This record gives sequence, structure tokens and C-alpha cells, in this order.
Amino acid sequence: MSAVKKVTEKIVSRIGDVLIGKDHEVRLALACLFARGHLLIEDLPGMGKTTLAQTLAKVLGLNYKRIQFTSDMLPADIIGVSVYDRNNGSFEFYPGPVFSQVVLADEINRTTPKTQSALLEAMSEGQVSIEGETRRLPQPFFVIATQNPVTQSGTFPLPESQLDRFLMRIKLGYPDPAAERLLLSGDDPRNGVKNLKACINDKALMQIQVQVSKVQVADSLIDYLQRLLQQTRSLPELNYGISPRGGMALLQSARAWALMDGRQYVIPEDVQVCLGPVCGHRLSGTVNNQEVDSLIQEVLNTVDII
Repeated sequence: MSAVKKVTEKIVSRIGDVLIGKDHEVRLALACLFARGHLLIEDLPGMGKTTLAQTLAKVLGLNYKRIQFTSDMLPADIIGVSVYDRNNGSFEFYPGPVFSQVVLADEINRTTPKTQSALLEAMSEGQVSIEGETRRLPQPFFVIATQNPVTQSGTFPLPESQLDRFLMRIKLGYPDPAAERLLLSGDDPRNGVKNLKACINDKALMQIQVQVSKVQVADSLIDYLQRLLQQTRSLPELNYGISPRGGMALLQSARAWALMDGRQYVIPEDVQVCLGPVCGHRLSGTVNNQEVDSLIQEVLNTVDII
């Protein structure tokens, strides 16, 4: 068993003690972080979105800040503010919660687009510009955002430019009956978050990220990926399909999934697993999220591997 696969199994197991019955979703979140992406978790309240973010930060050994988004929040509440100090006659910068390795943007669609956009530079560049000065963010830097369905009251849908900054969008969903039985019959698993031990540290995590980029991809696999992208662009139900940047995001995610499985090469199954989480939120048309999922499955069924 490779070192990365071994640490992956350990991380999934430890998080599984708190977030019961969601191993596949945890693996997707881990692949997203290994691929240096940002994660969007969309689901109803009470499904474990915040718990997943907290436990990921714990087991990865990263410092963590939570931002609870509200309708009256301002960009300065996220990135920080400079305050004039009379004693020394200069401005002193007070960093906001974005200056952390893992940032939980909780209920991001409950704040205004202006405040949502304050995360754009941070997510894409790993830095923020404040009063003409560029400030680097800690590394590694991950944003894990949660949002409630846009059909709920008091929400501001994320624009396409913001959605595209997230490598993956996942849903946790209701637990299966066996997992729910464990939740109902025992103590609240969330109480165990504070007792979780880190499996790796930030340096080891960044080494894994470097390894992800070195995972080999055969020409035939690139051909298969291109056919998938082209198929999404030909569906009449969609205004547009997956962009080249979306295709690169899919390939990087597949590399991470392969490495987590102990391989140094990508196979079609890696792409297939990542297609929905990476591409679902990048498709636009007269369809809802459930129909997008069906369209993605249709693409997988239509496009031949060889």
C-alpha cells in the first residue's frame, strides 16, 4: 500500500467516526484538497456540512477559522481592516479570518454578492489586496464553503464566476438507515471532533499536492476526457458545456483520486468518479441540479471509453 493511500485510509476512518456513513463524500473532499482546490458543499441544514469542514481541518493538522455569513456582512469582515494608531502615527492592519489555512465560509449564499466576491482573489490567487498592498495568505490555503439550496428564503445565488472558483461541489444527503440508526442510538458524534488527532501536517499535505501533479496521464485518457467535454457542449438542454479550465480541473481531480487509490497513473474510472462533483456546478441551462446530475450520467453512458 502506498504512503498516500495509507494516510487517505487513516483520514477517512477518523472522520468516519464523527461523520457516519459518508466515506465517499469524505474521499471526494479529500481529493479536492489534495488537488489544491476549494470545496462547495450544498445541502439542507443539519446534514453535517460544518462538521465535515471541522473534522478535515483537525485530521489534516491545519489551523481553522469559520466565517458565518449574514446579509449585513461586509468585505472587511472577511479580509481585515487597517486602523489608524495615534501613538505611532500609522495604520496597523488587523487580518480577517481569511488569513487561515482552512476557512469555512458557512452559508456563503446568505450574504450579498459584493461580500461573496471578497473571496474571489483569495481563492484564485492565494492573496488579498488591501489598500494597495498585496498580502499573501497562509499555505496551504483551502476554502470550504457551505450553502443552503437557493430555493430557501434569504439566499443570494452564487454567480458563475464565483462557482467556477470551486474545484468541486458535493452534497452529503440523508444518511442511510444503518448510519442514521447509529446516530440516533448513541452520543452525538460531533462531540468527538475536539478529540480527533491529526494524521499529517501542513508540510506533508503540500508534498502530497506536489505528487498529484506528477501522476501520469496517457494520451488515450486525454482523448476520453476530451470526448466527455465535447459531449457536454452538445447537449441541447444546456446553454454551454464544460470550459477548458473545467477540463483541467477534472483532470487534476482525477489525478488526486488515482494517487489516493495508490496509483501513479489515471484510469477512466478516476475521471468518471470526479465528473459530477467537478462539472455539475459548471453547467448552465434550463435545468435544476437534479436534472444536471441526470445529464452527467447520460454523458457517461453515451461516451465510449475507447
